[in-house]
Amino acid sequence: MDTAHIREKEEIRVMSRKEAGAGKVKWVGVAVGCIVAGMFSGNLAQGSQEGKFKYEDFEKPNYCGTCHKEIYQEWKQSLMSQSYTHEWDEIEYFKLALPHSQKLEKVAGVKSGCIACHGPLAYLTGDIPPKPVSAGTRVNEGVSCEICHNITGTTEAVPFNFSFTVDPNGTKRGPRKDVESSAHDVAYSEFTKSPELCATCHDEQSPYGAWVKETYREWKASPYAKEGTRCQDCHMYHAPGKSGLGGKEWNNIAHHVFHGSHVPSKLGGTVDVAVYPLKQTVAPGSELPIRIELFNGKAGHFIPSGSTEERMFWLEVRVKDEKGLDAILPVIPKGFVGEEFTIADSKAVAYQAMGEIMEVPGYKGVSRDGIVPDGSRIFRRPFFDPQGRMTICQWYTADNTKVDYRIGPRETKIENFTWKVPEGASGKVTVEARLFYTQVPSSVGEFMGVPPSEYAPILVNEATVAVNVAK
Repeated sequence: MDTAHIREKEEIRVMSRKEAGAGKVKWVGVAVGCIVAGMFSGNLAQGSQEGKFKYEDFEKPNYCGTCHKEIYQEWKQSLMSQSYTHEWDEIEYFKLALPHSQKLEKVAGVKSGCIACHGPLAYLTGDIPPKPVSAGTRVNEGVSCEICHNITGTTEAVPFNFSFTVDPNGTKRGPRKDVESSAHDVAYSEFTKSPELCATCHDEQSPYGAWVKETYREWKASPYAKEGTRCQDCHMYHAPGKSGLGGKEWNNIAHHVFHGSHVPSKLGGTVDVAVYPLKQTVAPGSELPIRIELFNGKAGHFIPSGSTEERMFWLEVRVKDEKGLDAILPVIPKGFVGEEFTIADSKAVAYQAMGEIMEVPGYKGVSRDGIVPDGSRIFRRPFFDPQGRMTICQWYTADNTKVDYRIGPRETKIENFTWKVPEGASGKVTVEARLFYTQVPSSVGEFMGVPPSEYAPILVNEATVAVNVAK
């Protein structure tokens, strides 16, 4: 990509501390400009603001929390506050991304590129590589108040790869015009409340040119974007209240919870599941066709989204009875290119790059699908490294276009199964369809020493139908 020169000019309302006390308001025209450093197609963007600031240029979150108590507590419990301290993110950076960046020039940019979004204070202050979480430095603050509310815009027409620009000049930017504060200047910003703010970190291109995160672009092409439903509408709940002490009462305060796939209550029910057996009564020795319909009616992007090289989202179909029958049914293949990656196979091995980066002797990979039962349908978009092997190292992804079998916004997927009724079967049996989700494959989690909670299956939805077996 050629060097971009993007200048954004907007009229914003600024209330100074002194004027807030005197009840005065002034309007100023502010030109917000940024020249992004040269970026080449296929490389991680090298933002022009890396190392341009000092830690003391940014307030600590607990300072903001003295007035914005409720918002601070919500943020503190969210993954935004844990974007650096979250166990898997720390493990992936220090055991894989950082050492790989020091061994392979092609991916050298991830040394700071990962940190730009996971530990932005370290990136902006040039504290690269940052200290581990145990050191207790300010990088542990993650994506704090001072990051999002100091962002002025983006260097890109369509944001990606940490292309945000910040100006920690004491003015806090937000989504409202009629606000005052005695603690700091305030400014209205269209960008703060736009999905493009989210896109600066939630869309990403690898050094090899592969789009490894496209949550914003998925949303942009969805019906939700056309209807005006933003990322903030689903991931920041809105309700009446005040944003801070002594503030004005609003009917739509944005709660800083940022719920996503790490929250079971948010993930649950995202995809509807319906089970349709061809018959309600079947004979022993016969075959029963079963159709499963899955509808993504709640997410404005694909499921799974984000770091899809890691996410596991699968459908298990079982037939059970009270006599001990518990049979897993394999999905009937559809025949599309790359389908073999979407059907669980306990013999398949992948993720060889992990062991190579960590220099593990004799390492040949781990189970591709982990705990997913053989024959189950996996909704995934596999990533492949330059050697054509499946990888969870998104920065080492050369291609992820071989197959994309995820569930898009308001899309229905139909999967077919056949139960071969045993000769001795009789009575009531239950056909059970269950959707499960994990953040990383269980095999990867075990190998990398990730806390089991990261790869424990989360039940997304389920449906059952009773069938009678009779001669």
